[in-house]
Amino acid sequence: MPEVDSPTTRLGADGISRRFGSVVANDGIDLAVRTGEIHAIVGQNGAGKSTLMRIFQGLDQPDAGRVIVDGRPVRFRGPADALAHGIGMVHQEFMLADALTLAENLILGAEPGRWGIIDRRAALDRARQLADQAGVDLDWHQLAGDASVPDRQIVEILRLLYRGADTLILDEPTAVLAPSQVDRLFGLLRALRQDGHTILFISHKLREVMALADRVTVLRQGRVITTIDVGSIDQDALAQLVVGETVEPPQRTACDVGDVILDVAGLSVAGLGDRPALDQVTFSVKAGEILGIAGVAGNGQEALIASLIGLARPSAGRMTVHDEDLAGLSVADHRAAGIGYVSADRAGEGLCRQATLTENAIAGEQRPLAAEARGWLMPGRCKQRAQTIIDRYQVVHGGLGRPVAELSGGNQQRLLIGREIDRSPSLLLIAQPTRGVDLKGIAAIHRELLAYRQRGGAIVMVSEELDELIALSDRILVLCGGRAMGIVDREDASTETLAPLMVGAAAA
Repeated sequence: MPEVDSPTTRLGADGISRRFGSVVANDGIDLAVRTGEIHAIVGQNGAGKSTLMRIFQGLDQPDAGRVIVDGRPVRFRGPADALAHGIGMVHQEFMLADALTLAENLILGAEPGRWGIIDRRAALDRARQLADQAGVDLDWHQLAGDASVPDRQIVEILRLLYRGADTLILDEPTAVLAPSQVDRLFGLLRALRQDGHTILFISHKLREVMALADRVTVLRQGRVITTIDVGSIDQDALAQLVVGETVEPPQRTACDVGDVILDVAGLSVAGLGDRPALDQVTFSVKAGEILGIAGVAGNGQEALIASLIGLARPSAGRMTVHDEDLAGLSVADHRAAGIGYVSADRAGEGLCRQATLTENAIAGEQRPLAAEARGWLMPGRCKQRAQTIIDRYQVVHGGLGRPVAELSGGNQQRLLIGREIDRSPSLLLIAQPTRGVDLKGIAAIHRELLAYRQRGGAIVMVSEELDELIALSDRILVLCGGRAMGIVDREDASTETLAPLMVGAAAA
């Protein structure tokens, strides 16, 4: 067992177990995170990482076992209690108020001053002091809504430090960062470690785990498989520990490229104020081709996909599918033209989490299914279609009548992608295809996308994972500030060629 009761254990778990009905999320977990280390937690979807972090935050209580802080057992009644013990968490979804400045967000809820009057000078002095200690430079007068993604993330970290946290839990912190911004974040985390802070780092990106962490704990099916020094293991061996088997990436083979399916010319979408969200973007995609879209989060990718599926009305330009101009038409018109759509917002747009697996599997196809039965939506036909998708895309589930919210994130994504591809669209728009998906699920999703391409489908794929774009794309369009910085052919695509374009360098 790890040295849970040791005084060197800043945060730990002693035999923690947590059940949800018949599902065992955590099964006797022992974990010891040492003071002043960067400790990574890795595992497949459903391995128990999120449940354990919720317990460390006081958002959930274990059925058995104890949380350990500084070598002693504690019981957190909520996040405020955890923060009082110096433990805070930076979530994937940032929690800043866009209408407030970065300085105002830093002090929100713990404002310096007396008699209800905020001492803004003291707040700004403290903000600058924290930034200097962390070795970062921020415009504290800038509105959070106008700040870049990495600056917002840094403010989230500094806000915890401002409130006295010396132990930070970071959940997939690099999911929305460009490579240069990842380097900046890692520099900050290493500086915090040097100052004695403890960092718990949850990630599916094993390359980053190997580059940043001192030790790594592997969870599988709710149990600890091992805790090991990063220097004593390589990335391939770590991946095998995470999955429990060797995961072979799908082989990308040559494919015959056909006619142009999608043609986009001068496409623009209005943004906030005078700055367009998308500015005069031009490209085309052919049958049997994957066009990747690269860019730091918030640089026009969302506006591009939204306009291509009809969720956003272009302010200028045209987009044609099979020579039919769809610019400004409805989502129904776009889908009727043969476009499939996998949203980056799986929970809000892609699926209805409260609805059953069957209901989600047939979403968008109710009319064709009803037409097969003279206007009636027959339960048997609906279940048959759902079962076909679930079997074909290997969705692990507890029953067709169960809510989709009970599926792991990876299985929800397989259901969503399977539903869209099963419609046999000629063009598939897909955003963040493997966000929050584990190694085995990523390989399965990549295999399906390549098979769809091999059958002559055209794909426009937005991803913040450069490795994913490079592995799958025939060409990669890079966006920065809503503008196309260049299109890079597959043979020239690398982190070194894409990263400068993502931060605004002109194409050579």
